[in-house]
Amino acid sequence: MIKAIIIDDEPLAREIVKEYLQSYTQVQLLQECNDGFEGLKAIQQHQPDIVFLDVQMPKITGFEMLELVEALPAVIFTTAFEEHAIRAFEVNAVDYLLKPFSKERFDKALQKWLDRHAADTPAETTALLETAAGSPLQNNRIVVKINGKIKIIPVADIHYLEAADDYVKIITSEGAFLKNKTMAFFDQTLDAQQFSRVHRSYMLNVNQVTRIEPYEKENHLAILRSGAKIPVSKTGYPRLKSALGL
Repeated sequence: MIKAIIIDDEPLAREIVKEYLQSYTQVQLLQECNDGFEGLKAIQQHQPDIVFLDVQMPKITGFEMLELVEALPAVIFTTAFEEHAIRAFEVNAVDYLLKPFSKERFDKALQKWLDRHAADTPAETTALLETAAGSPLQNNRIVVKINGKIKIIPVADIHYLEAADDYVKIITSEGAFLKNKTMAFFDQTLDAQQFSRVHRSYMLNVNQVTRIEPYEKENHLAILRSGAKIPVSKTGYPRLKSALGL
């Protein structure tokens, strides 16, 4: 039996998917969720094979919710998301249903996944998340999970980011939070006018910089409002000066 979950804040949209699923006796609908918080718990509890997921929801988006899932299920997006993101779905071979969608379109998307499932071909959900991260919807905040709870960090609140093995440490006035991403990911997605990659292991919010001091050899230190001293490499120094308009 194939296990499925629906995550959508619109009751009518959930009802439509439920109705369309009735003709698939091999699919068992385990739970309906009306937001990403509830959806994350349901995925962790049930470990579904496939999720029908809305993108634009209150609290956290569908993309942000998926970033917190350790073992990604297959996903069919049910969305009214902007056109450029839809192209990302197509490029990464992860299907989507653009609301309002017909039973015929639903059948096509689900059959596409059923064929993959039967052939044991994984969906490229991870690649989609990397592509979608460049959307304005995604790059003005970072969502992290702390002891099972979800925290939303506005990027304006970030003092700096520090590489920490397979994670990135996000430093704010509230403390440090770990995100399972790379520095290269944040280098590509955060606004270059606000964040500067000053070192292989550090990226800082230029609005937090109070002064730059010489350090050993050709390196420097960026002193932040918090008093933190961030190393600035030889190659990072010109980038920081440019971001500060110096």
